[in-house]
Amino acid sequence: MQPPSATIEVLLFAALREQAGWARRRLPLKEPCTPLQCWKDLQLGGDTLPTEIRVAINQRFAAADTPLIAGDELAFLPPISGG
Repeated sequence: MQPPSATIEVLLFAALREQAGWARRRLPLKEPCTPLQCWKDLQLGGDTLPTEIRVAINQRFAAADTPLIAGDELAFLPPISGG
């Protein structure tokens, strides 16, 4: 079990940031802690992670069920269009 002071940092980008009204939050690490569980806890859009949302842990793409550990940086990235 992680100590109570163990945290992760969550980052939101583009439309997700605009919808949530924040870009960065530090959260206590709960068990089990996965990107999907964080998505649910933060109430960012339901109990499932939309397939178009990419997850990155410590700046590397990861699966929604990847376990998080204290100190990790978790980012949710929506599709980005541009030219």
